[in-house]
Amino acid sequence: MPTKKDNQKTKQTKQAKTEKFQVTGDEILKKVKKLIKEGNIRRMVIKNEKGVVIMEVPVTVAVVGTVFAPILAAIGALAALLTQATIEVERRK
Repeated sequence: MPTKKDNQKTKQTKQAKTEKFQVTGDEILKKVKKLIKEGNIRRMVIKNEKGVVIMEVPVTVAVVGTVFAPILAAIGALAALLTQATIEVERRK
């Protein structure tokens, strides 16, 4: 059953746990950096206010070295264009 905590919804399946965070455009990059630091993320999806997928990142790949910086730059550029967004994070159990 979904729970709310800090604009967060959680859904659990047998393989992974999915969390959704509602953020404003200027909070996107900070939230993404925080989530990646927390670890054990398999995938991250950023959606606009209409629910359309804007960016999907397999974070396990992104954490490996130089690939990480361009992804953060792209997320920063998206943040400038979005007023509201949803970040869906799939974590390993």
